[in-house]
Amino acid sequence: QKSAYRKRINKYTLFYLHRFPTVAVSIGFAVNQELEFGVIYHCTEERLYTGRRGQGAYCNGKRLQVSKVTDISKALILTEIGPKRDPETLKLFLSNMERLLRAQAHGIRVIGSSTLALCHLASGAADAYYQFGLHCWDLAAATVIIREAGGVVIDTSGKQNTLLGGSSIGVMF
Repeated sequence: QKSAYRKRINKYTLFYLHRFPTVAVSIGFAVNQELEFGVIYHCTEERLYTGRRGQGAYCNGKRLQVSKVTDISKALILTEIGPKRDPETLKLFLSNMERLLRAQAHGIRVIGSSTLALCHLASGAADAYYQFGLHCWDLAAATVIIREAGGVVIDTSGKQNTLLGGSSIGVMF
């Protein structure tokens, strides 16, 4: 019981404990399983990302727009390793990294926070994002913000990610 509690605390406070400035608060709100709005606050940068269905996405009041880049050789792709480190998941992650490198993506970066990586996507600072093992609490707020900034949130089969269906794979472009 104590060990499980420690793992949960360590997972969510790792950066805070190390004074690593990649910390954010993320709140998504859904009505009848339809995402309505999202709010993400990047604590150390004092950036407030907001999105409301049908009303746009903003960072500190400035309208957000996703990147228009579609050529992978010009794309900055963000990803995260995620908490699962079993051999099968690591093999899948590394094989996908190899594919992106062979496709000659302009850049691939891990910034340490899926929430903030998705904010970079919504703002146009990055062109694509993918990660295995995302959950609704990782995606809810960012999904509204990305969609309102002109982006799409899909799973690896190309379907719109509903978040509430328990999908363990998230891919954003």
